Amino acid sequence: MSGYSDTLRKHRRLAILRHLEGCTDYTSNASILTDVLDGVGVTSSRSQVVTEVVWLADNGFVTNQDNDGFVVVEATQSGVEIARGRAMHPEIQRPSARR
Repeated sequence: MSGYSDTLRKHRRLAILRHLEGCTDYTSNASILTDVLDGVGVTSSRSQVVTEVVWLADNGFVTNQDNDGFVVVEATQSGVEIARGRAMHPEIQRPSARR
């Protein structure tokens, strides 16, 4: 992958975790995540979102359930810590400081 693609992927992962961190029960779904990413300038296809959700799940940052194509995603404690900047992972963009 190119440097730009790597950077975009890391930002996509962080944006997913940050959105989940702000949701009630830390839960959302792939369709909403696709819209949220578009809204923050990280335009992504649903396929890209699901791919990143699977990666995040494989690495313990979220859990996900596929209900006949309706993918429900919930952040784990590790995912929330990444979103808040309390933990880091080299394959996820580190969040900027919040005021």
